[in-house]
Parts: sequence; structure tokens; C-alpha cells
Amino acid sequence: MSINGRQRRIILDLAVTLDGFIEGKNGEVDWCIMDSEMGFIHFLNQIDTILYGRKSYDLWGQFYPETTDETEKEMWGIVHSKEKYVFSKTQKGSNSKAIFINDHLLEEVIKLKNKPGKDIWLYGGASLITEFIRLGLVDEFRLSVHPVILGEGKPLFMDIKQRLNLQLFHTRTFSSGVVQLIYHWNGH
Repeated sequence: MSINGRQRRIILDLAVTLDGFIEGKNGEVDWCIMDSEMGFIHFLNQIDTILYGRKSYDLWGQFYPETTDETEKEMWGIVHSKEKYVFSKTQKGSNSKAIFINDHLLEEVIKLKNKPGKDIWLYGGASLITEFIRLGLVDEFRLSVHPVILGEGKPLFMDIKQRLNLQLFHTRTFSSGVVQLIYHWNGH
């Protein structure tokens, strides 16, 4: 159990365009607005573990921006201080930066949820998100809808075959035009 006596939650926290894409057609995320008003560092302090698919980990798992922006440097420093798990059918073993999980996804995630600690961020990618939804492992959907329409790209949800009824928990609107929607799923 977590430090406060309840099971740790898995939180899907993603930026998404108004037309439902998480990346442009060439993987671009330049449309994603990051500002301190959105409280992302506060969110990072609520979690102590990040879950990646292998492709997402290869792109972002050890990413450090080439920037002089202290807030962005701080944010990435916090991200890289978290325990990281990578779900991959091909990459094996562990290193000092991540633990790789190759099979028994459901059992491994249930073990993680029952370990003491803070909540868990399901970072993605799309196929890992789909698998977590299929297995009923996402407790909170935290979507930041950005005021942009891309027209094409990688959709937020792919190959979802079952209906999920979610309960709106909270909404926030930011001066940038981003609207954050937080839904809980209590289907367990």
C-alpha cells in the first residue's frame, strides 16, 4: 500500500490537441504549451514512478533539453529523479536508469500498485496506453487539451474495443487556452 494507506493510482497524464492527437504526423510536439500556471511540477511531486513503452522511453526517457530556461531544467531534473519502468518485448534487463518488464504486464503492474509509494504516471506510448486501458489499469485520465487542430497525427486512443464510462473529477482552464480535464474510472 502507499504511504497514506491506499493503493497507488495509475494516472495517464497527456497533452492532446483539440482533434485528439498526442503527436503530429512526424512525431512533433511543438504545439504543446508548457507554463508554470499548469502546475506540472506539482503533478510530478505527486508521483514517484513513471511507466514507458520502449519507443517512448527511447525518445524521452533520458531526454534533457538544450535550454537556459531554469523551470524547464528543473522539470526534467524531477522527471529523471523518478523510478522508471519500461515495457518492452525486445529490450531485456535493467540498468541504473530503468527497469525493463518483458511479460506478465498485469501481474507486474499490480505488484507496483501495491508497493509503498506515491502515485504512478503512465507516460505512454499509444500501444502501452491501449493495453493499460484494456486491462483496466488506468485510475485517472488527466488530459490537457491544447487549443490547436493538427488534422493528422498519432491519435490519443487507438484500438480501444470496450466502452469506459468515466466520472468527471475536476476541470481547469488556463490563460494559454489549455483546458485540463481530470476523469476517474472506478470500473475495478
